[in-house]
Amino acid sequence: MARIADLLARGRTFSFEFFPPKTDYAQLTLGRTIAELESLAPSFVSVTYGAGGSTRARTHAVVEWVRKETHITPMAHLTCTAHSRAEIDEILANYTAAGVENILALGGDPPVGGAEPGPSDYSYALDLVEHIAGSDGFSVGVAAHPEVHPRSTDRANDRRHLAEKLRRADFAITQFFFEADHYFRMLDELSALGVDKPVIPGIMPVTNKNQVRRMAELSGAAFPKWLAERIGDSTDEAEVAKIGIEVATELCSALLAGGAPGLHFFTMNRSTATRDIYERLGLPVS
Repeated sequence: MARIADLLARGRTFSFEFFPPKTDYAQLTLGRTIAELESLAPSFVSVTYGAGGSTRARTHAVVEWVRKETHITPMAHLTCTAHSRAEIDEILANYTAAGVENILALGGDPPVGGAEPGPSDYSYALDLVEHIAGSDGFSVGVAAHPEVHPRSTDRANDRRHLAEKLRRADFAITQFFFEADHYFRMLDELSALGVDKPVIPGIMPVTNKNQVRRMAELSGAAFPKWLAERIGDSTDEAEVAKIGIEVATELCSALLAGGAPGLHFFTMNRSTATRDIYERLGLPVS
């Protein structure tokens, strides 16, 4: 296995994101997806963490399975919402015992259903980043929002907070976006604050227009008018996916041409779109 900071120091990374399955059938689907994507020789894969720690055990199980049963380097998402420092220490100890070296430290969302989150020893993601960075053996990543975090008071404040996180972390992975200018503007703003750590752009191919539009609204990303017009009123899922893959490939090409340190694909636990984009970009496979 490898630390993501070291992988980035050696060159571009290409990585995939999964979420923990809730059912036995979903577990089989994820297993097939990981097997199909392993042939693309990903630099690493990440596994998300549910709101309020709701998928804590399932996230650990998937991360540990990837670590033991594949040749892929895993990264575990971890949030500070509703967690004590003692709980985080326990989680980190379990990952260390499993040979996991990479953590994406996040603020996290409140529990689903409108429930109040439990007590937390952390106020912000930066507090969690500092805690993990103070532990031995972990390469720490953070989240970045090219179009500004939806709960930020303003753009300048958002960038200052992101810069502070990156001063302690090794790298960042962005929320998905659809226009390369958002990403490069964010890098310029971070550079002006004296921060030049690697920021890996997150890519979400549109395969279901309504689903991605809802996710974009939650993450603070705009669903551009030109993209909606390009997809049009089509109800043909195959046609929507074809357009979405074309758009994502164009975005990836622009990002790589502009010097992005890699690409991180949000797979939705499916492999088809990612494999198609890989082929169109001419990326190497094993």
